[in-house]
Amino acid sequence: MSDVMESGTATLDFEAHRSELIGYCYRMLGSTFDADDAVQETMVRAWQAADSFEGRSSVRSWLYRIATNVCLDSLRSRQRRALPMDLSAPVPSSTPPEKILPEATWIEPIPAADVDPAERAVAQDTIRLAFIAALQHLPPKQRAVLILREVLAWQATEVAELLDTTVASVNSALQRARATLADTESVETSRMSSLGDEDKALLGRYVAAFEAYDIDALVSLLHEDASFSMPPFEMWIQGTSDIHDFYLGHGIGCKNSHLVPVVANDMPAFGHYKLGDDGVYRPWAIQVIEISGGRVSHLHHFIDFDTTLFARFGLPPTYAG
Repeated sequence: MSDVMESGTATLDFEAHRSELIGYCYRMLGSTFDADDAVQETMVRAWQAADSFEGRSSVRSWLYRIATNVCLDSLRSRQRRALPMDLSAPVPSSTPPEKILPEATWIEPIPAADVDPAERAVAQDTIRLAFIAALQHLPPKQRAVLILREVLAWQATEVAELLDTTVASVNSALQRARATLADTESVETSRMSSLGDEDKALLGRYVAAFEAYDIDALVSLLHEDASFSMPPFEMWIQGTSDIHDFYLGHGIGCKNSHLVPVVANDMPAFGHYKLGDDGVYRPWAIQVIEISGGRVSHLHHFIDFDTTLFARFGLPPTYAG
């Protein structure tokens, strides 16, 4: 299928907009893979309707209208995605990681390569996990309004036209969305694109402690009330004492692991390879690190049982050591 289609006298270049549409759909849906599916469906619908495109709006606006409808259709049939901290209270370190919730429950990290290059310069704050998690608390149309207005800087008149509503309705939805985000979004400052030397040194000490499995050294890098999660396991842990005990208890299988640096959601992250009994390092999790005030505030471990996340991040199926 060609990237470009002739429609009347207009040339419709859909593929030029794929990258930014993935970022938009990811914010709407909270899943990299769902965003892929939504953008592909958007492209299919656009190709099917290309002959009826009359040029009264730009191709970009038309594609965003289609993508918004695809996302809204998808969100009608599902619950919002979340992080473990949104769903339950923390548990003691003695709790075994047993209860696994379906993949569709969880927000997923997105690789830097999947984010539109223009966004890396101007909108990275809106790709952070905390922001993505907060967005999922909004009703779908409020979510679309906030992303289009606050992230993509569309005019209220443009959003009203896209959603077939009024400017007053758009402004009202934006006010309600802002109020909800103010109550739900957590604070973290670990943007990889603006990480200072001290925080980079902190990450270096974290990697050294983790790979040496020096858990005393590792927890010394954490805030006292730091937390630890590992979707798709429902449980999460809070506090340096419980994190310390978990690593030396149920988490002892992480000993002798290796970390490969990546970037997820413009945050420092690592591909975590566990050493198997056969001496081979295999994918275990994508770790995403939150930093605030010069210490680690949260350790996200996105367990990757089927290695799809590792492949998405361009990581090999084994680590040679």
